[in-house]
Amino acid sequence: MEEFIAKLRDDHSDFNKGSLDDRIKATDPMLLFQKWYKEAFERNCAEPHAMVISTVNSEMQPSSRTVYMKELLEEGIVFYTNYESQKGQEILSNPKVSVLFYWDCLERQIRINGIAEKAPDELADDYFASRPRESQLGAWASAQSQAIKDRDALDKAFQEAEVRFEGKSVPRPPFWGGFLIRPSYFEFWQGRPNRLHDRICFHRVNEDEWDVHRKNP
Repeated sequence: MEEFIAKLRDDHSDFNKGSLDDRIKATDPMLLFQKWYKEAFERNCAEPHAMVISTVNSEMQPSSRTVYMKELLEEGIVFYTNYESQKGQEILSNPKVSVLFYWDCLERQIRINGIAEKAPDELADDYFASRPRESQLGAWASAQSQAIKDRDALDKAFQEAEVRFEGKSVPRPPFWGGFLIRPSYFEFWQGRPNRLHDRICFHRVNEDEWDVHRKNP
């Protein structure tokens, strides 16, 4: 067996970078999420806005992929995508999603379950206008998640988009926009020694109330 495979069973170095006090239960989970994200950003964690989002298709087969959180609002988090992509179509069919943020530099992760809905057009327009022109053209060139003959076909589609919008601004494609995820569940996880990790969970009861409890690791 190769060494790098054999080392899979090696024990991870113990977690010792933080803890979760039970007093955290009195905190609004969105505010706590913002606080943790800010700490990950200030600690220069790699890609702190990267999140794994999981969706489910009509056959109940889950799929996961990494996307970027691009808006952090009072009511939830927003990411942008092609609505005709696999994740876009699955969300439009079944809006229940699960999101995971993992920050190794802090030995923390946050799991969020919620309902996704299309973000307002004005928000998507503003964000799209802020993107580099090449990224804007790429949104037009890529039929995301669809099969393609080869790389040359993709490069050709990009070149065609360049010609189409030469000398003018690139509008947001009608098939491209944002999804706002309204959280119904948060789990804040902090690595602790001896694998006795801290897990504090917030389950939404109604618009203004959360049921909060600690879970066994």
